[in-house]
Amino acid sequence: MGTRTDAALAQVVAARADLAEELDRLEAARRAAVDVPARVRKAPAKSAGIAAGVAFLALGGPKRLFRRAKRAVRGEEEELPSELLPAEVEKALRKLGTDGKKVRGTLEREFAAYLDARAKERKKEGIMAAAAGLAATALRPAAMRVGKNLAERALNPDGPSFEEQLDRIRERHRSRDDAGSGDDGGAGL
Repeated sequence: MGTRTDAALAQVVAARADLAEELDRLEAARRAAVDVPARVRKAPAKSAGIAAGVAFLALGGPKRLFRRAKRAVRGEEEELPSELLPAEVEKALRKLGTDGKKVRGTLEREFAAYLDARAKERKKEGIMAAAAGLAATALRPAAMRVGKNLAERALNPDGPSFEEQLDRIRERHRSRDDAGSGDDGGAGL
């Protein structure tokens, strides 16, 4: 029964050592990932590009670009003037008396001509708006993928910085273990 206990104790000690090593690696990865000054010193242009990309996404840049493109294709949305509502037009026509019928006919003919002249432009605007909508729908997954890649790059620890942090943590553990070498060998779990 003593050999089984010794084997179990050895397994626990080995698992504890593995856990300590993984914790050290995790801490080194965390420190390397947030060591922004070291990243900027190593690659300032890349760091500035990543920061600009993250800021662009965080401030809603893609949404703003799509809105501007939509406005460029469709044009500015015009608000209807409040003073030319149908009731007010009718009042104005009644005030004209017998000339009101002539004015009404002229307004109707001019409006019909305007609609005919504008039909081609409206059709073209509709096609352009549909194309812009399709482009926005097609580009959204790509923009999401680029954003995800930027976030991963911003939080990814680079190799040399990670190894440097891991060496510091291991040295700290060695100095702590050397200072406290009078313990009972790790048997007190």
